[in-house]
Amino acid sequence: MAGMDYAALFAATPSPYLVLAPDLTIAEVNQAYLDATRRTRGDLIGRHVFEAFPNNPSDPGADGMRNLDASLHRVLVSREADTMTLQKYDIPIAGRPGAFEERWWSPVNTPILGADGSVAWIIHRVEDVTAYVQTHPRADWRMSGQLSEREALVAELYARARELQLLNDELRQAHTRERQVAVTLQEAMLQAPDLARHENVAVRYLPATGSLNVCGDWYDVLDLSDDRFAVAVGDVVGHGLEAAAVMGMLRSALSAATRALERPAQALEVLGLYARSVDGALNTTAVNVMVDTRSRLIIYSNAGHPPPILVHPDSTCDLLEQATDPPLGARPQHVPRPQAGHNYHPGDTLLLYTDGLIERRGEHIEAGLSRLTDVIRRHCALGPERMADVLLAELGVAGGAHDDIALVIVRL
Repeated sequence: MAGMDYAALFAATPSPYLVLAPDLTIAEVNQAYLDATRRTRGDLIGRHVFEAFPNNPSDPGADGMRNLDASLHRVLVSREADTMTLQKYDIPIAGRPGAFEERWWSPVNTPILGADGSVAWIIHRVEDVTAYVQTHPRADWRMSGQLSEREALVAELYARARELQLLNDELRQAHTRERQVAVTLQEAMLQAPDLARHENVAVRYLPATGSLNVCGDWYDVLDLSDDRFAVAVGDVVGHGLEAAAVMGMLRSALSAATRALERPAQALEVLGLYARSVDGALNTTAVNVMVDTRSRLIIYSNAGHPPPILVHPDSTCDLLEQATDPPLGARPQHVPRPQAGHNYHPGDTLLLYTDGLIERRGEHIEAGLSRLTDVIRRHCALGPERMADVLLAELGVAGGAHDDIALVIVRL
């Protein structure tokens, strides 16, 4: 609303609020929070939240800091609000070093997203429920005859909240174990033994945030005969173990077809025929590139995938989009796929990537492609490894995105 003083509203809000930066330093605090914790702005602003509020060393069972840290990192990864169960989180007593005061809180952590979709700030809101907890010890909750109906209901809700927290902890531990298994599976499926012989090739794989770390994107690097090698990336529709299983089958099939046929278009034709027999494989996109180092020629074929980019040392870019065709299985009948060639010069850089690198919600993909080429032009002098890191950072996806990302950078 025009003319509204949001700073004054924040300062006057009766609920205690902290504003945290993504590195969990305290950027702002309202008066209600200062009153609840009996601290001053000078005590808090600019300090890491766990430096300002450490665990009570006299309480060996203290888990408030661990629980809050886990919640804040869930917000950073998921970009969604996280409501915590009631927490015992003692706070230091001002003027008495080493002394802590028992406190109980009901916290909610809410992300504020920046223009690029990443978490710019976290609003940490708490309600102090210490008085209720201390006046209603759990041992008394069973004697409901001594409590009013409302007090008995609140006590029951509190007890169930603590039980829910323990159950959530168990579920997160199970999810962590499942995720470790999934990561091992993904790493096994993305192995590219020939990659070790290419010092000028950098690869990156970032799973979609919130997933089990297994998705449908892949990359591959293959050595062929006569000073030739192949590079491919692909994207299976969907996420999770099912998409990863389809990805593994298609990646292996394309690798075998490329080694046998060498011509990128023919290899994609074989992959398309195979995809028709695999549930979940239709509409997969892929681009297959062969680099002939003797003739300095790039030969490629594209099945519905974002175009590879060739970057020159003078910062100009060429989009390799002369051999683009629909995704696998998109046509009812088999049609030969197109193939094109493009000359390169020593020092040029070739990029292959999946759409998670450039797509943003509510934005046309051309805008993301333009943003990518702009970043590449500015950093074309960097080596492949450094370029990959800078590229992910400047596009705001170094910590992952809503979709998974595969990236291959080749210095030719």
